[in-house]
Amino acid sequence: MTATQQHATARGDLLAHTPKDLFIDGDWVPATGGATFEVRDPANGELLCEVADASPADATAALDAAVAAQASWAAHPPRERGEVLRRAFEELMRRQEELAVLMTRENGKPLADARGEIAYAAEFFRWFSEEAVRIDGGYQVAPNGASRFLVMRQPVGPCIFVTPWNFPMAMGTRKIGPAIAAGCTMVIKPAHQTPLSMLALAGILKDAGLPPGVLNVVPATDAGGVVEPLIRDPRARKISFTGSTAVGRRLIEQSAQQVLRVSMELGGNAPFVVFDDADLDAAVDGAMTAKMRNMGEACTAANRIYAQRGVAEEFGRRLAERMSALRLGPGVEDSTQVGPLIDARAQEKVLTLVRDAVDRGARVVVGGDVPTDERLRSGHFFTPTVLRDVPWEARMSSEEIFGPVAPISTFDTEEEALAAANNTEYGLVSYVYTRDLARGLRMAEGLETGMVGLNQGLVSNPAAPFGGIKHSGVGREGGHTGIDEFLETKLVNIGF
Repeated sequence: MTATQQHATARGDLLAHTPKDLFIDGDWVPATGGATFEVRDPANGELLCEVADASPADATAALDAAVAAQASWAAHPPRERGEVLRRAFEELMRRQEELAVLMTRENGKPLADARGEIAYAAEFFRWFSEEAVRIDGGYQVAPNGASRFLVMRQPVGPCIFVTPWNFPMAMGTRKIGPAIAAGCTMVIKPAHQTPLSMLALAGILKDAGLPPGVLNVVPATDAGGVVEPLIRDPRARKISFTGSTAVGRRLIEQSAQQVLRVSMELGGNAPFVVFDDADLDAAVDGAMTAKMRNMGEACTAANRIYAQRGVAEEFGRRLAERMSALRLGPGVEDSTQVGPLIDARAQEKVLTLVRDAVDRGARVVVGGDVPTDERLRSGHFFTPTVLRDVPWEARMSSEEIFGPVAPISTFDTEEEALAAANNTEYGLVSYVYTRDLARGLRMAEGLETGMVGLNQGLVSNPAAPFGGIKHSGVGREGGHTGIDEFLETKLVNIGF
């Protein structure tokens, strides 16, 4: 049996066995009135299955379950909370291949990317399984000696999570892991384009021993109608959202009514700066990683590439050579390196941004349009593209491309590069390539982003804090600080 045939078999088995109902209070239940929505393969438009479509009433039932489970889960021994995560980590890795196929079918990303995401997602569970037993507090003598301060760390309480379609498993575990470790319960609304990965994850956590009510999953097409009542419910204590800045702003406004704890991982407009003294081989490798992960559909994607004049031509040539060699196709084919975009709307947006840049004077080096290959016409593909001489007033200089397009502009001085990189409302991540350590540190200090990749095209790691500043969000996920987002600090002032 060929690899493609094996994947087809796995695909059928997974679709048959992956839950498609809501997950509330430890049980799989249909949506109110039996409502469902379709999940389609972005590579060819094929109907994969139908999934329960939650109503506001279903979401309230999920919050009811989370509230009912909160006290007992908060009192659950930290070691046992960590062991649930550890068992789930092991099961994710054991089922890595089949879960990757499932993700590829609903998201479109190549299997290699999907396998990488499953491993990345699992690492959040392993990391926070170890953090569960390291929640600490403090003891302090008051300055006047008249009392003692006892500082406690306690779980925030029931949480609301909204996760995106571009990393449907990892963006879930990055929130679920610390919440479980801290002793919080939760209601999750996954993206309607990619609900299957989250439903599979819920099943894994249930089998790992997570008590009923701790995790509740409510896929829905009416995201606002389902999430807003939860935000306005006084029993909810925190919301964590990954998605666009526009939606994040609305959620923050809604959260103000109940003064919810807020974590927001929002949009990005990442600059990728290549200096004359950079190792060009490393810079091109880094650009391919930072640009093409998940077909460029990532908030961390290199959105604006600035090459210093002395290397701009050679860097652009090498990058174009690498991009033109990439093979497009359905993600389930092992030879595929670039899968489809998530839907027709995403494809049209990328095409519009490319045409805008060209109309303003940008030059297409490679790509620049949808592929003409007949076998790709039924999917939402876009040809890997390199643009040169992209003017700074082009729309893609200020808007997220979210596609396989690398726009290159030229700069002369370090000061010019820094000013251009910071000329955006976003501040998630930036990338710098230089052999000059002092210059690299100057840039790292001057860049207005929450993360910097210095001679590195991948910054995300479960053991490190992830998050942005400015309009790219508030709060951090991952690392030692990740669990802090799910803990309240309480003072007990003791008379002495």
